[in-house]
Amino acid sequence: MRRWYGEVWKIASEALAYPDAELVRQALIKVLPAGSIFLMPHAHFATDLAPGLSIKMNAAYAPDVVAIDAVESGALKLVRQEFGGQVSAHIRCDLSSGAVITLRPGAFHAIESAPANGQVVDKSAAVGTLASGRRYLETIAAETGAVDITKFPVLVSIGRGIQDPENVAIAQELADALGGAVSCSRPVVDAKWMEKSRQVGSSGQTVKPKVYLACGISGSFQHLAGLKGNPFIVAINKNPNAPIFRVADVGIVADILKFLPELTNQIRER
Repeated sequence: MRRWYGEVWKIASEALAYPDAELVRQALIKVLPAGSIFLMPHAHFATDLAPGLSIKMNAAYAPDVVAIDAVESGALKLVRQEFGGQVSAHIRCDLSSGAVITLRPGAFHAIESAPANGQVVDKSAAVGTLASGRRYLETIAAETGAVDITKFPVLVSIGRGIQDPENVAIAQELADALGGAVSCSRPVVDAKWMEKSRQVGSSGQTVKPKVYLACGISGSFQHLAGLKGNPFIVAINKNPNAPIFRVADVGIVADILKFLPELTNQIRER
């Protein structure tokens, strides 16, 4: 299998001024060598582009991959989550004809290394004219927050146990003391106490913090599906039978409205 290092391929075409998976697929088919392994983040554009691309390439297709277990001769062992995160499916991806793989955002950390020397290669001539049966109408920007919770090593995550939107400040004070950020479970977003970009879970963000404080969170599998990288989980809940205690490294049975301010004071003193 051939490999290319240090190249950025440029395709200049007015047809690509707006994102259109049909056109991008046409362009990629013309420039990707046989047997290529194509990786992209598992997002809305990928779900449109990747399946058809794998068919055109006659390549294996593995969507929403959360881990790569091993690299074997001519194959990859991948991990996908199914049934809303209840099951981790271990699959073998045959690379004999290439592969199209989409990776869940936040499931993999970038490798910090020195910039590589490379070059820009213009592939515009190889692509030629592109035509699509679709017509661009408009772009509607997705909701974004001022804080990217995927970038923080410490997350103070709140659930319905926070009880009132005014109490979110209690969690924010603790997060500030720890150098982290406040995230939340779906009930908090549904109540419109925090923006969608702060939600952790299968219908929210996938995060890989070093420390995760689950405050007043029951611990449903939909929420836990958003936690990757084996973080140190501290669960604080006044219900001793909350499912979150089954996965927590440290479990504390307490009212978060009383416990969090005291914990913040202790951390500040230290």
